[in-house]
Amino acid sequence: MGGPSQKSGKQVFSRQLDAFFMDIYAIGQFTGRFFKEAFLPPYEWKEIIRQFYMVGYKSLALVSVTSFVTGIVFTKQSRPSLAEFGATSWLPSLVAIAIIRALAPLVTALIAAGKVGSNIGAELGSMRVTEQIDAMEVSAVNPFRFLVVTRVLATTCMLPLLMLYMSLIALLGAYLNVHNNEQTSLAAFFQNAFEQISFLDIFASTFKSLVFGFTIGIIGCYKGYYTTQGTQGVGKAANSAVVISMFLIFVEEIIIVQVVNSFRP
Repeated sequence: MGGPSQKSGKQVFSRQLDAFFMDIYAIGQFTGRFFKEAFLPPYEWKEIIRQFYMVGYKSLALVSVTSFVTGIVFTKQSRPSLAEFGATSWLPSLVAIAIIRALAPLVTALIAAGKVGSNIGAELGSMRVTEQIDAMEVSAVNPFRFLVVTRVLATTCMLPLLMLYMSLIALLGAYLNVHNNEQTSLAAFFQNAFEQISFLDIFASTFKSLVFGFTIGIIGCYKGYYTTQGTQGVGKAANSAVVISMFLIFVEEIIIVQVVNSFRP
């Protein structure tokens, strides 16, 4: 895996299982160091703002296209089932519930894992194998604070904003489909859509996006920060950052949905 987990020790289970648990332990230590460094001055405001721009603004085009298509496709796929029961008037509320509760946070996170997570893994991996991170340490610059803290803060803060933006664009795509078939007005569509949306739905989606963003940032930085094996290791770091982030996102989705559902009346 290319990190502290590679340090040899006494084998307890199988080699692969030991490496897995050592990875979990190393990521836990990495996360603990993030919280320690994140709250201590000096703060790298300039780099934080640059990372906000890289994560948020640079993802807008991909998020826009994906969310618009998601809204149209989901509406088109849902219409035949509702039409059998003469309930196409329920489409706005059905689409809104699906997008805001599940699709928007999950699709946004998967897009970010593929685009942002891989970029972070590859960027930090390249800096590690070309010894730029070592050079920062020698020059009295804290590379963890400058490279890791800024990127994790950016992914954590920008994912909720991208999720809200995606919800709006997906609903607009759904509206165009509904309007094309039922001539529903924009005001009537959104009034119908938000009748079934509660504060708990928006809070849960925002919280999920925060967790997903933090996961993407931590995993991407961890894989890149401890990259080894030259250019081949950089590719592996980017790839494994995406795979591990997506796996954790699905696990977190299941856990959070179970917890949120326990608060529903």
